[in-house]
Amino acid sequence: MEHNSWLTGGLVYLAAAVLAVPVAKFFGLGSIIGYLGAGILIGPWGLKLVTDPQDILHFAEFGVVLMLFLVGLELEPQRLWSLRKPIFGWGSAQLFGSAALLVLVTMTVGWVGLASGLDWRLATVAALGLALSSTAIGLGVLAERNLMATTSGENILSVALLQDIAAIPILALLPLLAVAADHDGSGSGGGWLGAAKAIGTIAVVILGGRLLLRPALRWIARSDTPEIFTAASLLLVVATAALMNAVGLSMALGAFLAGVLLAESEYRRELETDIEPFKGLLLGLFFMAVGMSIDFAVVLQRPLLIAAVVVGFLAIKAAVLWAMARLMPIPRPERPVFIILLAQGGEFGFVVFQTAAQAGVISAPAASFLVAAVAISMLLTPLLLVAADRWWIPLLAGSDRAAPSEINEQQHAPVIIAGSGRYGQIVGRMLFANGITPTILDHDAEAIDGLRRFGWRAFYGDATRLDLMRTAGAAEASLLILAIDDIEQSVEIAKMVKEHFPGLTIVARARNVQHYYELFEQDVKYIERETFDSALMSARSALEHLGWQPHQARNLALRFRRHNVAQLRQTAPLRKDEARLIAAARQGRQQLEELFALERQQAAERQARAGWSRDGTEPPSGGAG
Repeated sequence: MEHNSWLTGGLVYLAAAVLAVPVAKFFGLGSIIGYLGAGILIGPWGLKLVTDPQDILHFAEFGVVLMLFLVGLELEPQRLWSLRKPIFGWGSAQLFGSAALLVLVTMTVGWVGLASGLDWRLATVAALGLALSSTAIGLGVLAERNLMATTSGENILSVALLQDIAAIPILALLPLLAVAADHDGSGSGGGWLGAAKAIGTIAVVILGGRLLLRPALRWIARSDTPEIFTAASLLLVVATAALMNAVGLSMALGAFLAGVLLAESEYRRELETDIEPFKGLLLGLFFMAVGMSIDFAVVLQRPLLIAAVVVGFLAIKAAVLWAMARLMPIPRPERPVFIILLAQGGEFGFVVFQTAAQAGVISAPAASFLVAAVAISMLLTPLLLVAADRWWIPLLAGSDRAAPSEINEQQHAPVIIAGSGRYGQIVGRMLFANGITPTILDHDAEAIDGLRRFGWRAFYGDATRLDLMRTAGAAEASLLILAIDDIEQSVEIAKMVKEHFPGLTIVARARNVQHYYELFEQDVKYIERETFDSALMSARSALEHLGWQPHQARNLALRFRRHNVAQLRQTAPLRKDEARLIAAARQGRQQLEELFALERQQAAERQARAGWSRDGTEPPSGGAG
């Protein structure tokens, strides 16, 4: 098909997706395998409706960029900082451990050498390219299965981020491996210059994000033109990706950094809403392009050899990941997903092999062979996940039950708890101690097993699904304890409950003030911030240590709590107008300080008249009163 008609091209891609994805979902194969199958069907080795998939692949890679931006929006800088050890520790272990084993096996057995001549440079390039994993498929599967907030999900994200960071040194290494005129000794200076540019660009993105992005978005939002804000959202991602690409860095990494910098922004939800549709469509196009890019001519020439290569590198990477999973805090039923999603090849492998061929490090046939192997591994990943769901995960979960099955029996408890983490467990224990047995929903199979051993009515299920909430008894229950850790899922559940179960009262956990505001907008009346009361208890202890009477410290903490909650409710409608929000916050803080100052003065006067103090001898001379 000639690509001079965007209308015809759009018709082909949309029709293929609309037909193939529902069919794949119907057979339980997932949407990704549907997109891959659609790509094969319309590609050069199918109906030949598309003859040059590389052009589409380069364009569709922007879907991966948008996906990493949205992932970054879900990670506040503090949370990202808490992941630094998994990123650089386990991420490095996976990349270098897999690459080292691949080089060793390649040089020893020579199964890659049979394809194009054994060479240490070929072995090194093949190992580095095959050690990488598909960020698009990995995070896409996690989102589709609602596993992003699980232990395995966070560790998959950590390894994927390390691989994006490793793109810089891997690409810088390729010219040094080149075999002809490139060995003129000038590569070192260029390498240092490239590294300096990379560090400078990252610094520009971070500083610019801190200093410029929020004011710019605020100024654009004041235009009150939704389509311009959508254009600005896309411009932000495109500009960041272009800047990173100009200095040879990963576009996805740049978009991820931009997302992290805006994770605490008041415009976070608007950005997600605007970009999500573009991300979904472009990711689907990317998967279709991967299916088109499989060179079946290479596969048909040596089918047994390419099968050996695919099985070989998947097995080697799976062995490394299996060893890592045993050492990492990943629940046993989640380990298959962790291993399968990171054992596959990745889209960045295409870039490594094509760049290596252009630099003369490996031959063009070898690059085509390795690209085909990576594409086939990506095609096999959804199928391996289906097999794992049916056989491997039930085996790990225990022979006494078939699988971490979803809730399927109608429940009638008066209280439902969504989320069985540390927050939900404390609420549940309090209810249990008072004779109330709640129904608990969670998507952590190991946590569910633990709760059941202690006599809890706990079930495996995703509380964002309407059908599972009906089965959990939401139509009959009087109270929902919303203890979900993920902010987006929490707000989604609140919205669904308000729409479909208006008689169900929600008591919600809020991770921060922004989460509080979003729940408040959904008309959730009972909202508690997860660290607020524990912080007030610490403040009470501090006041007592500094000389305040215990009852005074208690009353001050309770008064502060009432004032803070009332102020949050008053300022919730102003959260998108930063100037008015800051003014209201300052006014509230001043009122509280004046109130406490007056109370201290009155308490001091009462104590002076009574002539008593904490030690019973004289009134305190310090600030306590």
